[in-house]
Amino acid sequence: MIGQGWDVIALDFSSRAVTLCRKAIPDHVHGQVMIADARWSPFKSTTFDAIFAIHVIAHLHAPDRKYITGEIIRLLRQGGMLFFCEFSTDDFRFGKGHETEKATFRRGTGIITHYFSEEEVADLFCGLTPVSITKHQWPMKVRGCSLVRSEIQGIFTR
Repeated sequence: MIGQGWDVIALDFSSRAVTLCRKAIPDHVHGQVMIADARWSPFKSTTFDAIFAIHVIAHLHAPDRKYITGEIIRLLRQGGMLFFCEFSTDDFRFGKGHETEKATFRRGTGIITHYFSEEEVADLFCGLTPVSITKHQWPMKVRGCSLVRSEIQGIFTR
């Protein structure tokens, strides 16, 4: 998207992630990267044509996942699109760590991760129109073991 005629705004609550993102954007590209919490974005309603929520929402507990969903809907223009991607309950890491709520686990780093089903994603974004909700899986090897990574990918319109 960056460098293809889009005005891109990226945000993260981590200053380290923002610094890394800024370094990755070529000098000739006009993109804005800011430190912000997506649950309480600094933007007015119906600002965006598209929102990419990729491996963000899963790091929140249920009330905040619901809240950020409302924020995404608020920020999308009519006809705007949401591109969603998170790990599914079929991912090899599902069930690893301390379960803090259903399908949400805190691992050794202290970071929580919620694992989604396709039905849950549809319910979470019931205020939008689903274009597609699919499961994407691929094999990977970790320490010689064959494991499956699994994501739920969704595209929605407002």
